[in-house]
Amino acid sequence: MSAALSVLDLSPITEGSDAAQSFRNSRDLAQHAENWGYRRFWLAEHHGMPGIASAATSILIAHVAGATRHIRVGAGGIMLPNHSPLVIAEQFGTLESLFPGRIDLGLGRAPGSDQRTAHALRRNLQSSSDEFPQDVVELMDFMSDNPRQAVRAVPGTGLKVPVWILGSSLFGAQLAAALGLPYAFASHFAPTQMMDAIALYRSTFQPSAQLDKPYVMLGFNVFAADTEADAWYRASSMQQAFVNLRSGQPRRLPPPVEGFYERLQGPIRGMLDEVLGCSAIGTAQTVKARIAAFVERTGADELMITCQMYAHTHRLRSYEIAAQACSPA
Repeated sequence: MSAALSVLDLSPITEGSDAAQSFRNSRDLAQHAENWGYRRFWLAEHHGMPGIASAATSILIAHVAGATRHIRVGAGGIMLPNHSPLVIAEQFGTLESLFPGRIDLGLGRAPGSDQRTAHALRRNLQSSSDEFPQDVVELMDFMSDNPRQAVRAVPGTGLKVPVWILGSSLFGAQLAAALGLPYAFASHFAPTQMMDAIALYRSTFQPSAQLDKPYVMLGFNVFAADTEADAWYRASSMQQAFVNLRSGQPRRLPPPVEGFYERLQGPIRGMLDEVLGCSAIGTAQTVKARIAAFVERTGADELMITCQMYAHTHRLRSYEIAAQACSPA
């Protein structure tokens, strides 16, 4: 059993660098990913995070799509409670008009920020994740051939940008199944309910105009290098970043630290082990075996590979090893 590979990029801001360099790195990674055979390149919406530069997700998608030729580019995802469905329909209608047949729209219901930042984004506290299903339906209607609403998304109407539902719980699985949409589960950082969500989605899926059978994409961390020691050393940047985030002290992505994981103890070590449950750290052989076992266990149609490494050259090498390890040849 095999699965297509794609890239999830947070456009990380490393210590000693800035967002401008992060955007250049994202563009360069996308160009390499296209050459290595990755199917799509997604960027995620986060706000107020010192180490993540992809806040203006639609703009960054245009930056990446304009620098590539055929790889699909999209949002993994747009946090819809932060936005008017009409605005997102117009933004992605614009992207689809600029790069026809290459744009994906993944939608999530989390704010992608803390509550104060969410308030600053929305200004209207009555808007919430409770309205997410209705907002998804409204957004899809704006992009349909014959919208039921009097207002038209220009551009947007009739462009039918493929919509995905993102989630890390059973809620997203239920919604994706009910609407007949592909489902992307955030197993790369919240794997606890993964198997239950997949089973629920597949068992309750209703075919739609966009999709006739269930399609599951799963997030998966890969930290690959030419030696096991180098892979674990380079993975420590992400490990530090996650510990900082869960400790309420998010920072820019730090340089790797020798022996960081081994020194962790107690609840912090347990938390990190849970997060890394859907991960491969090691050489090409290790990565190939871990990915094959993961796909066999889950039946995933596609894996969204994410890699947070401090050095851009090391991150490129990790994605290259993953592509080569999973190549049918």
